[in-house]
Amino acid sequence: MNGQPTDESLERAWRDDRSYLVGLASRMLGGAADAEDVVQDAFGRLMNVDRAEIRDVRAWLTVTVRRLCLNRLQSARARRESVAGAEPPEPARPLPASGPVEPADRVTLDDQVRRALSLVLDRLTPPERTAFVLHDVFGLPFTDIGGIVGRTPTACRQLASRARRAVRDAAPPPRPALGAPDEQDVVAERFIAACAGGDMAQLLAVLDPHVVGEARLSSGRVVGRARGADEVAAETIRRFGPETATALVPLPIEGRPGVAVVTGGRLYAVLELDVAHGVVRHIHSIVLPGR
Repeated sequence: MNGQPTDESLERAWRDDRSYLVGLASRMLGGAADAEDVVQDAFGRLMNVDRAEIRDVRAWLTVTVRRLCLNRLQSARARRESVAGAEPPEPARPLPASGPVEPADRVTLDDQVRRALSLVLDRLTPPERTAFVLHDVFGLPFTDIGGIVGRTPTACRQLASRARRAVRDAAPPPRPALGAPDEQDVVAERFIAACAGGDMAQLLAVLDPHVVGEARLSSGRVVGRARGADEVAAETIRRFGPETATALVPLPIEGRPGVAVVTGGRLYAVLELDVAHGVVRHIHSIVLPGR
């Protein structure tokens, strides 16, 4: 591209979103040069798709840049392991407790989770991946994980144990083919961006008019319910918007789109998004009391 987009939509995305994307890639990869390459690659891919079918170009580019970064991280790790004899990765540790999450720290937290996911993305089943991240990254007890995914604590413990063995023992996975961002990934990115930015109009655009939001404890007891896009959007921003001390991180739940809500360095809630036709139809919120 040599820095020159070829039509109005690309030019607008290049002007408005490029610096954000370069910053995101730099934080994930740890270097500006690699970040520039990744962003150029993402815009090149954008040139070759039907942009009329993309609801949110920034979200599409964000997902694409993150996937390209993960591919680079996995490839670099595979090269290191081929030299070092495939040493086991360092075990994941729960995120440290800290004060309220500042806006500048949100992407850093996001990248920590994504780096953990990059170790296990292609070698674990969705249930194993979910149990591994919730327990080994967030330090969540298996009783709470069971309440989130609908499995017994014993089953969740076994899933996490299998995941650890797979991460420790398996050979580095082959580099995956990078397809277009999945619709559900893009919807989750749009939901997070709108909520974290307190953008009511954008949040309403990603919600079905008849969306239902339900909050329950990990024990199963329902503690709140909202119906309709206006009510659900207002309640979501009130609880997780920019005026709160929360960070929202994409976290697939057994293969379905989800969001981890982190406050004070600890997991506070998990949102599972029921997505169809480019909008969220149902939000299942599992609140973790005492965390």
